Amino acid sequence: MLHSCFKYSYISALEISVEDLNKDDSLGTLIRVLDSVFLKEEKDSAYEVYSNLDSVRDFSVAMTDYIIDFEQRYNRTRMVSSERVCSYQDVLDHLNLTRGNDVFTSTRPVLDHTHPTMVHLDVYLYAILAVIEKSQTFVPFIWIQLTWNNERIWWDPSQFCGISRVSVPKEMLWIPDLLIYEMIEKDDGPHSPYLYVSHDGIVLIEDEMKVVSTCKMDVHKFPFDTQRCNITFSSAIHIVTDIQLIPFSNSSRVTQASREVMQTQGEWEFLDMTVSRGKLILDREWDQISYTITMARRPLLHVINFLLPILFFLCLDLASFLISDQRGEKLGFKVTVLLAISVLLLILNDILPSMSNRTPLIATYCIVIFAFMLLSLLETILVTHLVERDSIHQETEEERRRGCCACICDVSGRKAPCEPLPVAEEVICSEQGESRLLLLILGDLRAVERTLALFASGRREGKLGYWTRVARRLNAAFFTIYLISVMLFISLMCKEWLN
Repeated sequence: MLHSCFKYSYISALEISVEDLNKDDSLGTLIRVLDSVFLKEEKDSAYEVYSNLDSVRDFSVAMTDYIIDFEQRYNRTRMVSSERVCSYQDVLDHLNLTRGNDVFTSTRPVLDHTHPTMVHLDVYLYAILAVIEKSQTFVPFIWIQLTWNNERIWWDPSQFCGISRVSVPKEMLWIPDLLIYEMIEKDDGPHSPYLYVSHDGIVLIEDEMKVVSTCKMDVHKFPFDTQRCNITFSSAIHIVTDIQLIPFSNSSRVTQASREVMQTQGEWEFLDMTVSRGKLILDREWDQISYTITMARRPLLHVINFLLPILFFLCLDLASFLISDQRGEKLGFKVTVLLAISVLLLILNDILPSMSNRTPLIATYCIVIFAFMLLSLLETILVTHLVERDSIHQETEEERRRGCCACICDVSGRKAPCEPLPVAEEVICSEQGESRLLLLILGDLRAVERTLALFASGRREGKLGYWTRVARRLNAAFFTIYLISVMLFISLMCKEWLN
């Protein structure tokens, strides 16, 4: 009966003869054969026989239990057998991808030379390391991703336990010869020595790079300036018919991703990054992709360390007009403030570039304030000279006045001659004469004193006080013009900076 349940194809698949199945212990023979086939990892063949056994309903209890046990074992081992042990080296051996195989490294990986290699490029900004205005240098730290299709590479992942991509050293495959036009120093930092290869031939390179590049900067509005620096990628020798560069992400995606991964910006604030595709045409035509990085300077540090100190010195110069012109401290104070401005101008010379298309506003700011303070110093020198000249005239007239008073006192102090009289009359005459003489002299002295006082006051109001009045009027007029000019200039500079 057992023999009638099987077709000959299933029996032959298990290598069981008809004579063995006709014996009394045919059931045990079948179980032993099924187990042996199962142990030899020919589970699919054993399962094929089991499927036909399952359609027979008049099995003994022992055979039914065996079938249940066989099905459980088969399902467990089926899951284990699907996880076939494979290695990446199996894929490389299948592709014959080795270091010494020039097929993958010597030429562009296309089967038809008329097909251009489409290179997809993606760049993200990790950090702004330095922006040096003096040397017009921009140093960013970027992340680069390159993908292209190698037409000589393909495998079926199902044949290699689902392996869809492998990592191999860069020396084993052809890599596009891309360069950065603005780069002026070679990057000596460590790079990843590996790249990824997918089963469909897509090659992926991900790497980080410190780019020391040149950037044409406009420092006209320093320190309230915004700079735009380009990083342009292109092939060194392959023209547009050989390699075509395609940006993987648009401008908005690149900007958003760069903001998310940004590590440091220094004194700069990253605004955006724009992607543009173009061509370089000389005697031949090259495809290129340009990434424009826009960043704004944070001006707080320069305002505190440079602009405000100069403004404070200007305020001190304005306050110096309250110092008396009769003393020499005013002139020394202005000279000291002017020297302080000169030191700040030397610091500014180390910051700004030697050549610029337009004069920086901060240079105009410093030079004009320096000129204001220089004019103030010259005005102080002139006022001091006028006051000193008036003082010399006053001292001369004072000496003359003292000499005149001494002469009058000498003349009035002389004794008048008396005629000889008798003794009694002589005494009376002498006393009366001296009293009248003293009264006359006293009246003359009072008259002379009044005359000299009127003369001195007239001279003081007239010629002797003239230069002092001129100096005071000149000082007041200059201070008014000076203050109005400074206020207009500061307003104009603020408008230009913030516009």
